[in-house]
Amino acid sequence: MDLRIFTEPQQGATYDTLLTVAKATEDLGFDAFFRSDHYLRMGNVDGLPGPTDAWITLAGLARETKRIRLGTLMTAGTFRLPGVLAIQVAQVDQMSGGRVELGLGAGWFEEEHKAYGIPFPKEKFARLEEQLAIVTGLWATEVGKTFDFHGTYYDLTGSPALPKPAQKKIPVLIGGHGATRTPRLAARYADEFNIPFASVEDSERQFGRVRAAAVAAGRDADDLVYSNALVVCVGKDDQEVARRAAAIGREVDELKANGLAGSPAEVVDKIGRYAEAGSRRIYLQMLDLGDLDHLELISSKVQSQLS
Repeated sequence: MDLRIFTEPQQGATYDTLLTVAKATEDLGFDAFFRSDHYLRMGNVDGLPGPTDAWITLAGLARETKRIRLGTLMTAGTFRLPGVLAIQVAQVDQMSGGRVELGLGAGWFEEEHKAYGIPFPKEKFARLEEQLAIVTGLWATEVGKTFDFHGTYYDLTGSPALPKPAQKKIPVLIGGHGATRTPRLAARYADEFNIPFASVEDSERQFGRVRAAAVAAGRDADDLVYSNALVVCVGKDDQEVARRAAAIGREVDELKANGLAGSPAEVVDKIGRYAEAGSRRIYLQMLDLGDLDHLELISSKVQSQLS
């Protein structure tokens, strides 16, 4: 079971804070550092000092880290034109020496679009399908050849399809709870399928849908990695768990029901249940980015038992 650190910088974090967490992620032996792609805070936080851009952040971290994978859960398809996104991600992959992964989603948070003047189209999922075809198609085009795409929403003619990533193939993550279109899209384009904030039972059900869609598409279902994203709140005793829950404005019982919370033993046990459901990777949503002791505890008492 791979454990990856997943951050939500729109809730309030500077680049320097993210750099500190990313370096701790690397030093403590975690597999990867991922971040969300949002421009507006959510819930009862001030969000200060304001948002940071996902791919500018990852470009910086690409030069400041050496081992960990870097990526997004999920890049919003509404924020960037697919041709531009392909260039950005390929460049960051080069800057990192081939450690980038792209999570790409349709976009959903209408208020942040209004706040920053970003169009929020109705037909987001159909656009996402074309975006995936374009981004992966540009990367796959041989050097010296051109790429054309003529869709409903995007039209590319004679693209040189440059630059190329450092990796032969950048892993693409697709995720969500949709019962039909999401599994179909994952079966066609994804290297990894991620379900965010879902129960063990719902995860197993959705993984089954994606596996069935992969087989229907003529693909080995085991070609995909299946993963979860879950909020994490671990403490060496009940008091520490309660303190960490309070720091992120959550209740312990709710976190235990809907995430990974409690003692290291409790969390290891619950991760085991997700593994039985088919999960091979968990993105630990860290909401208090100033609590590096939390990361150290997870590394020494949770990750060590899983490996």
